[in-house]
Amino acid sequence: MIDKKGILFILSGPSGVGKGTVRKSLFEKDTDLKYSISMTTRPPREGEVDGVDYFFKTKEDFEQMIADKGMIEYAQYVGNYYGTPKAYVEEQLEAGNDVFLEIEVQGALQVKENFPEGVFVFLIPPSLEDLKNRIINRGTETEDLVHSRLQAAKEEIEMMDYYDYVVVNDQVDRAVQTVQSIVKSEHCKRERVAFEYKKALERDEK
Repeated sequence: MIDKKGILFILSGPSGVGKGTVRKSLFEKDTDLKYSISMTTRPPREGEVDGVDYFFKTKEDFEQMIADKGMIEYAQYVGNYYGTPKAYVEEQLEAGNDVFLEIEVQGALQVKENFPEGVFVFLIPPSLEDLKNRIINRGTETEDLVHSRLQAAKEEIEMMDYYDYVVVNDQVDRAVQTVQSIVKSEHCKRERVAFEYKKALERDEK
């Protein structure tokens, strides 16, 4: 029998691009992916639920987890911490399950250092004007914060070269279908399948 270790998929992109919307739509469909919930010190937005959208923690609790090396990645963004707890991700990958992270760009680059074998997907808006409208339409940001988020987004878009795939989020359903295609294609990659078969052959010869 071939032991299949899970694949870590990372969806990232500039603030306001719709990462959360694409992730929610993806998981509303029939999927074997396991979602790794991020942790943050920012307050919940309207409708967000602790343990579903994010783990909402105090700054002190978050910093203790950093000290205990309990995070795969973490970053400070517009005054708040965001990060991914390590234990759940490692357990699921070892059990052969694919894990899906939806995180900020700074965090994704840290994951690339710790899990270079991960599959990195960059979600981009159709245009910067579209991104600006999305941030404004949230209605949760002050004018200064809208400006700082847009400036940060422009800098993040320049980091696209660190990713394996780029998906344009012009329509949510279309973006979700593209992400699903990426998941399927990664499982069919020659080097991934060949590596698993070679391990199985080596065990069979013993």
